[in-house]
Amino acid sequence: MKPSLEVLPLNSWIETNGKPLIISGPCSAETEEQLVETARQLAQLGAVHVIRAGVWKPRTRPGSFEGMGEAALPWIQRAKAETGLPFAVEVATPEHIELALKYGVDILWVGARTTVNPFNVQEIADALRGVDVPVLVKNPINPDLALWIGAFERIAGAGITKLGAIHRGFSTGEASKYRNIPLWQIAIELKSMFPNLPIIGDPSHMAGKRAYLQELAQMQMDLNYDGLIVESHIDPDNAWSDAAQQLTPAAFGQMLEHLHIRKVDSQNIEFQGAMEQIRNKIDNVDRQLVEMLAARMALVEKLAEYKRENNVTVFQPDRWKEVHETRAKQGQKMGLYPELVEEIFKIIHMESIRKQTEVMNSNEQSA
Repeated sequence: MKPSLEVLPLNSWIETNGKPLIISGPCSAETEEQLVETARQLAQLGAVHVIRAGVWKPRTRPGSFEGMGEAALPWIQRAKAETGLPFAVEVATPEHIELALKYGVDILWVGARTTVNPFNVQEIADALRGVDVPVLVKNPINPDLALWIGAFERIAGAGITKLGAIHRGFSTGEASKYRNIPLWQIAIELKSMFPNLPIIGDPSHMAGKRAYLQELAQMQMDLNYDGLIVESHIDPDNAWSDAAQQLTPAAFGQMLEHLHIRKVDSQNIEFQGAMEQIRNKIDNVDRQLVEMLAARMALVEKLAEYKRENNVTVFQPDRWKEVHETRAKQGQKMGLYPELVEEIFKIIHMESIRKQTEVMNSNEQSA
């Protein structure tokens, strides 16, 4: 079944004057003073379109700060009144939705821990029927594009057309300098499937540390994301949650000033001609890559025949380890990211195992 979504363009439900949508505010609404002052300083930057804050905080372990709940919602009303900016909060239950709308919250978002559970998403979708409010959906914690798409489909099925995606990275268990690995290809595939669906980058939850925010935000802008959602706090070192990844409003303003916002295309004839030539060369290299992959698989089939004749198993851990270590080092010597090469050869090796298993079993089935 080919998925489809009826999504209104971003500029139909919020005005950004053609600029990327910028959402910012503290991870959590801790006190009225903290929230209102953070919102006030962010509004003074003149670049923030929406204020955000966590009211209900789904934490990994009990005992952590889990948000102020309904008590924080009047603070949001005051922050909106003083800044004139709309407000966004995370919701995880129908009760959250009812309370948020009661207190005039303008934009809702569904968190990664909720997106991962279709039962929870369906409850949220049912609670949104008959409501006209923008809803942003964060990617699930695990790298599962179908699960992410399913969340959009459920919410769209409730009649919500003001939809957007938040790409906050994924937990894979692999070592990385980032808190959550971006896995850009998943967000790119989502955008290719639903070109009208706005994608908002969340460098805060990808990074986990403020030192990496600038580079991740720039990557998201270079990939033509529609905006950013970044955590900001008047005293980030003493924040009650996610202290390491939050910026002061002033530091956030400096980060925005250093972002390069690029055009999607250029009408320059010389540029277009050069692009066409380079793309033709890329197409030729891609053809060669496919031919080399086919040649490799032919050798894999021959290898499988020898293994079958000598009663040797398909999977051999030492060989698996050798391939991943040596190919990554070879790629690094040639200026490639070792992670890229390693990921490519994981896929190639898994296909090799599948092909060898097919060859090994084909003889038994024909016997």
